[in-house]
Amino acid sequence: MKGLNVLAAFLGGAAVGAALGILFAPEKGEDTRNKIAEILRKKGIKLNRNEMETLVDEIAAEIKSEVAG
Repeated sequence: MKGLNVLAAFLGGAAVGAALGILFAPEKGEDTRNKIAEILRKKGIKLNRNEMETLVDEIAAEIKSEVAG
């Protein structure tokens, strides 16, 4: 019985965590990219979609190297 209680508690916690993650997740990547592009345009920097994708990839790689480093 104790094992079943632990399993039920784990599954319940996982379900609650998943629900909260969905509710409080950040915006979709496309929306975030659009906001970044708009901010850059206001600063006079214009990037096409490929340039934006490259910039995002470079930023993500830099963040990963900082975290790992």
